Amino acid sequence: MNSFYSQEELSEIGFLSVGENVLISKKTSIYNPSAISVGNNVRIDDFCILSGKITIGSYSHIAAYTALFGGEMGIEMHDFANISSKTIVYAAIDDFSGNTLMGPTIPHQYKNVKAGKVVLKKHAIVGAHSIIFPNVVIGEGAAVGAMSMVKESLDDWYMYVGVPVRKIKARKKNIVELENEFLKSINS
Repeated sequence: MNSFYSQEELSEIGFLSVGENVLISKKTSIYNPSAISVGNNVRIDDFCILSGKITIGSYSHIAAYTALFGGEMGIEMHDFANISSKTIVYAAIDDFSGNTLMGPTIPHQYKNVKAGKVVLKKHAIVGAHSIIFPNVVIGEGAAVGAMSMVKESLDDWYMYVGVPVRKIKARKKNIVELENEFLKSINS
């Protein structure tokens, strides 16, 4: 028995689009697949949740127990973006102030939902047990350390850690050259 959906099974799920060489665990919970696009050479591990509008670029990995809640605003992962285990990405969150009601069973007029698209640019990586809030862009090549909280957009090619995250140092760009070598090797 294979733990991942076959290409035929993936086509029957009803994704907006799904590329080639895609491995999605049969233990992944997928809600509203017609709003989800998956590129080529993508792997999504056990016990992940995909919900709402989501675009996943090629050569990306979403590790076990990760949840992507795209809502209507969406989550966009560019090529070579990766998310480590037990990370949660929210494109919408409730207002916890006590001034409004909360939850999916409450009509919109009684809630104050903060919503905004979340983007992980090319070569961005998010460490395990992190949380990303709505309306955030994780810059190209940016790295978020484990157990971090991201509430604001992050600059390209820097490393960040903490709750909330703080910039700690520049990240090396060797992976761009490696990407070029890799793509040449598979296209020749």
